[in-house]
Amino acid sequence: MTLPETAPNPSGADRTFQVDLRGLVDLLSHHLYSSPRVYLRELMQNAVDALTARHGLEPAAPADAFGIRLHADGSVVRVEDDGVGLTEADVHTFLATIGRSSKRAEQLVEQRGDFIGQFGIGLLSCFLVADEIHVLSRSARTPDAPAVEWRGRGDGSYTVRALPASARPRPGTTVTLTPRADAGEWTRPAQVQALARHFGSLLRHPVTFSDGTDGPGAPVNSEAAPWARTYPTPGARSRALAAYGEEVFGFTPLDTIELDLPAVGLKGIACVLPEAVPAGRRHGHRVHVKGMLLSEQAEEILPEWAFFVRCVVDAESLRPTASRESLYEDDTLTAVRDALAERLRAWIARAAASDPDLLGRFLQTHHLAVKSLAVHDDEILRMLLPWLPFETTDGHTTLDEFARTHRTVLVTSSVEEFRQVAAIASAAGLGVVNGGYTYDRELVHRLPEIRAEVTVADLDPATLTAHLDPVDRETELAAAAYLALARDALAVFDCDVALRTFQPASAPALLVDSREARHERTRSQLAREQEGGLWGDILGALRQEAPRAQLILNQLNPLVRTAVAIDEPELARTSAEALYGQAALLSRRPLRPAESSLINRSFLDLLAHALRKDS
Repeated sequence: MTLPETAPNPSGADRTFQVDLRGLVDLLSHHLYSSPRVYLRELMQNAVDALTARHGLEPAAPADAFGIRLHADGSVVRVEDDGVGLTEADVHTFLATIGRSSKRAEQLVEQRGDFIGQFGIGLLSCFLVADEIHVLSRSARTPDAPAVEWRGRGDGSYTVRALPASARPRPGTTVTLTPRADAGEWTRPAQVQALARHFGSLLRHPVTFSDGTDGPGAPVNSEAAPWARTYPTPGARSRALAAYGEEVFGFTPLDTIELDLPAVGLKGIACVLPEAVPAGRRHGHRVHVKGMLLSEQAEEILPEWAFFVRCVVDAESLRPTASRESLYEDDTLTAVRDALAERLRAWIARAAASDPDLLGRFLQTHHLAVKSLAVHDDEILRMLLPWLPFETTDGHTTLDEFARTHRTVLVTSSVEEFRQVAAIASAAGLGVVNGGYTYDRELVHRLPEIRAEVTVADLDPATLTAHLDPVDRETELAAAAYLALARDALAVFDCDVALRTFQPASAPALLVDSREARHERTRSQLAREQEGGLWGDILGALRQEAPRAQLILNQLNPLVRTAVAIDEPELARTSAEALYGQAALLSRRPLRPAESSLINRSFLDLLAHALRKDS
């Protein structure tokens, strides 16, 4: 930490920035680090980097020759490593200057990529829980050098002194913190041990923890990552990976996808969620860099469409941000994201080719995710579109099954339109797919790319009404007076009324309300509000040409046959309003205030008529 300069400088001379260390620590705690708990991760990370440098000096040493020992007894927190250590010159150069890291010195490293830390500010995180940092180190690079002690304080001051080699007989570094009273939440022995396991469970160097009681330290990372172990059978490996995914994420995966990208040194697993999630809800993934946990919420590791999995990975080449709690968006991360996306596609392809039961369970749960992928991925489209479930007039079925029955597939533009016509279209033998859900209409229109014998078209109201049988002329004439009254009663809704016969006979009426008709009603309302002006004349002219909604009465229905024979004008109007309200309710679209009022009024009027008749 560079101390404030006190000697005066001549006018115009270069000056050195003065650093308020307390202000800097406050900045780190509120804007860089998510929690004070990161102090332990930073200390462990520095220790791991020191071990990496030590192995660079002694490449013949066994992998477990050097380790990390953690100690917390309630009064101090101590992290000791067998790493490369520091000389007195190194301490002055690196520990006393904010932002400079020993990992950057050429004499200690040859490649930055060998180290987790890249920014040289990690030691400052210790001031989040302590007012003083004590460092005792001895260099492995200069065996005859004395041990060196550095004490840094929260006010920005520090001291350095050389100690006899006996003060630290072996090379390495020990960092000791005396926690503040308000930092007990993060420095209690049980919490330190839990944090060590949380951050360091996949570290490649041996790490132990001691709480000051007798006996050897407890291992923090006693086992290698599950994907790095050997298993007697492929089935045992699959079960072990699934068990690890359940331990990490808290759910039993529908399946576990092993991830391996040798080019960037990435290994891990993707756990397929056993339950559907809303489209676009991205889950955080656990990302380790060289064994150290970087983030539990790394959304950027997978594309947006892959919201049906949660991943835990360990990578060598991903670059952390300054806080080391997320990933730096660079070309490497883009390449990793694309490669992992390809692994997920390959898993879907394998399931489609060799495990139809797994594919069925996956599609039943995550069809929306696959649909979002198929929209943009032609390979997935060709492979899975016939097997994706859709809501149709034949019920919920796959497009492959639906296309076997219906060579002409009609698709609605909204859920509302589908619900209006589903029962009548089914009775008429028309094959209609609900295209109102996300991605569905676009995907159905691509069905001919997979099934060339199938034709797909948008459902036009005229297509449906063409399949409804007209009534005979005598019946039409007998109902003319009623139909005229009904049209007049429903004119406020821009709705025409017609009499047809169609199945099922239990349906008294069908409300055909196209999107164009709804737009016309909006224009009509504007025209009424602008009546008398030029804009009102223009909208009124458009109103004469635009299509209207249609209330189609079913002559096969006994209630309708009774209604059209009513000779009381007011009762006829009320019955027409009631039939319109019932048809609007069956369409399950949102009702406008005027329609809700009409339904209530017509019900009460009919009830009053029935009571007067009985009295």
